Amino acid sequence: MTETAVTLVINKLFQLLVQEASLLSSVHREIVGIRDELESIKCFLKDAEARTEKGDIHDGLKTWVKQVREAAYHIEDVIDEYVLHIAQQRHEEGFAAFLHKIGSLLKKLKPNHEIATKIQDIKILVREIKERSERYRFNSSEQSSRSGATNVTWHDPRVGSLFIEDDEVVGIESTRDEFISWLVGRASRRSVISVVGMGRIGKTTLAKKVYENDSVKGHFDCRVWITVSQSYNMQKILMTMTKQVYQAKERAQGEIYLMEETMLISQLREYLHQKKYVVVLDDVWKTEFWEVVKHALPCNNRGSRIVITTRSDHIGASCKESSSDQVHRLQPLSQEKAWELFSRKAFHSELQGCCPRELVRLSLDIVRRCEGLPLALVAIGGLLSTKEKIPLEWQKLHNSLSSELESNPHLTSITKILTLSYHDLPYYLKSCFLYFSIFPEDYSITDSRLFRLWIAEGYIKGKKGKTLEEVGEENLIELIHRNLVQVSLGENDYEVCKKYRIHDLLHEIILSKAGELNFCQILEADDLSFIGKSRCLSIHGGRENVLETIEYSQARSIFLFNINELTRSFMVKLFKKLRLLKVLDFQDAPIACLPEEVGNLFHLKYLSLRNTKVKLLPKSVGRLQNLQTLNILDTPTQTLVEANHQEVGLIKEAGKVEAIEDVGSISEDEILDLQSLSSPPQYLEQLIIRGQLEKFPNWIPELQNLVTLGLYFSGLMEDPLKCIQALPNLINLFLNQGYGGEQLHFKEDSFRKLKKLTLRNLVRLKMVKIERRALPLLEQLEIGPCLQLKEVPSGIQLLKNLQTLDFSEICREFALSMQPDGGQDYWKVKNITTVRFKYRIKGEQYQMYKLGVSDLLERLRE
Repeated sequence: MTETAVTLVINKLFQLLVQEASLLSSVHREIVGIRDELESIKCFLKDAEARTEKGDIHDGLKTWVKQVREAAYHIEDVIDEYVLHIAQQRHEEGFAAFLHKIGSLLKKLKPNHEIATKIQDIKILVREIKERSERYRFNSSEQSSRSGATNVTWHDPRVGSLFIEDDEVVGIESTRDEFISWLVGRASRRSVISVVGMGRIGKTTLAKKVYENDSVKGHFDCRVWITVSQSYNMQKILMTMTKQVYQAKERAQGEIYLMEETMLISQLREYLHQKKYVVVLDDVWKTEFWEVVKHALPCNNRGSRIVITTRSDHIGASCKESSSDQVHRLQPLSQEKAWELFSRKAFHSELQGCCPRELVRLSLDIVRRCEGLPLALVAIGGLLSTKEKIPLEWQKLHNSLSSELESNPHLTSITKILTLSYHDLPYYLKSCFLYFSIFPEDYSITDSRLFRLWIAEGYIKGKKGKTLEEVGEENLIELIHRNLVQVSLGENDYEVCKKYRIHDLLHEIILSKAGELNFCQILEADDLSFIGKSRCLSIHGGRENVLETIEYSQARSIFLFNINELTRSFMVKLFKKLRLLKVLDFQDAPIACLPEEVGNLFHLKYLSLRNTKVKLLPKSVGRLQNLQTLNILDTPTQTLVEANHQEVGLIKEAGKVEAIEDVGSISEDEILDLQSLSSPPQYLEQLIIRGQLEKFPNWIPELQNLVTLGLYFSGLMEDPLKCIQALPNLINLFLNQGYGGEQLHFKEDSFRKLKKLTLRNLVRLKMVKIERRALPLLEQLEIGPCLQLKEVPSGIQLLKNLQTLDFSEICREFALSMQPDGGQDYWKVKNITTVRFKYRIKGEQYQMYKLGVSDLLERLRE
């Protein structure tokens, strides 16, 4: 986190030097010096923060890291105050007059001028921080002994997973038996099975129960269990493996210590070549580990087996090298099984596993918060088994679960294990992950909102050939693959974007981490204590009295959740007190107007009024020169692009706007006339239009930076594809009742960057044709309901990158035509990784089936 803060400040210093090149030469030199000092400090920070997270740290180093972070925040404040001052002068004096005066103004700058003085202070601060690190030699191995610090023996919190009693194994019995059958099966080829899932879900427990099974013990010539962990030593691991396979051969064991890595691999290969072996590699964190260790495990066609447990989908996939290899994603326990396991632990002694009636409600809520994590259920249930079985005692623990996770010795292992996943993240992902602490427990957020917020905060670093939104998507996917973020499938499956959330226990842990790092502070309705240094304020519930607690806030981002009342006067005060805000998220807030004072927030990059009652945007929005995202979805705001509305000028003036989340009519019957915009916003990346259109807007093809386009209820009779097929950066296209014609034609070389295409509720659509070299990068295609569509799109087999094909509410014959059992269109879809049908039969709820699933076939043929 500190490295992220320093990186952001270095970038701001660079921008300041470029934009304000006329700064007094002495001031200019000082800024360059500060930037260079910070660059050198940043090099040390990676090691310092890594040691902080592992606990390998003394108080001096921990304090130093905190000082660097606070210094970075202070520098950012000074820079932004200066830029705001310049911007206000331009506005007050007029731009032309400002240009005339700026030269003489800057020449008169003296070292004792406010900005120069502050820069001098910063320079001294940064120099002292650097000198302190050198003086105390933080990177010296002698430091801990010189500082009097004592080494604390570290105990692996996962050890308990190896010794789970049989009565604590609930919900994995069938999976355990399936694994045993696979291990002792007749297949002669050496094969690998990867067990993937988030921390504390029971991967190690499952592997250990299988490994210790009597039939498995008797089936193999030798067995090896290796716990890998994050900071493994490959040579030590290979030595341990060699000891386990050689066992009592003392001479060989003595020689092991003299062997190098390559010799150990050769020794293992030679010995295991004639053996039927089973090897468990528990808790693998890096693909590089498998790339080395696999050479020690020969493919000897003797029925050998390798089991890998990991939190990473990437690692599971990388270990799958043949059709006989498998990846098994371990799922959380069902609510029923979770309750059974919890009850066994919490009430096993005096109540024979039966929950007293007066504790049922509290117990169910505690089980819900564990979200099916077996070892969390065991730990919390075990702790509660020691408590009196009265509601008051249990309510106390329920209310203080966050602090209990940090302090109670029965529960700290849960925290330590889950925290390992956070520590393993590269620095550019830590801020993205911690961002979930802003939102309330159980809160789900759309990907587009998340990307825009990350971008506004500066957490997304550009990559050549990719938009910032694409990089944001890569970051989110990596968090999902690491099993830190979950896809949340809501009831409304026709939304443009999926939603994402994190596990409740992870939420508790990152709340603590966010507070520790001054990343974010949560202000609850009944707890308005404010520490004053957090860069983000997330206000959960309550009324406007919260304003009094943030008088001296350094916050740059404000989020509101479940606020009962929000008056205009409150917002005016808020904008005056927090002049450096860059994110304002008023989504779902009870506001009916946006004050003119919002235009004074020069640094504002993200403004969301989604699902508020704001009808009109103030003219001052046009002064928000840094605004990137303006979200007015689900508001009564007049459309932004009609010529007879003042908002047209707002978008032209706020020239950096990258996303308009909604352009729409007030009623479904109103026809939008969107032909009159002569100068569309050149930076626009996301555009959602809701309402009837007589003609496709002629300015949309000019949006060279457009990444996402959505047309809802437009009812266009003319094929819109020909107008937008050449857009160079279009990645996402959504047509939901957006086209009323019978054919869609994707012509050769069209939509060169499109990755996601959604065609929904196109009631007259009968045919989709895809020519060669069209949609070359398409990865995800969603179709339906389109009841007139009778056949699989022509040319779909040409889409080499298509990974997921989803159909909703297609007719029975259409679904049968794609089945592998005689379907005439199966050849078109057989090479697509995942083909799914969202189908409703006999009035039941929608169910998702995969291609070829027997249950679907049986029901379709009934």
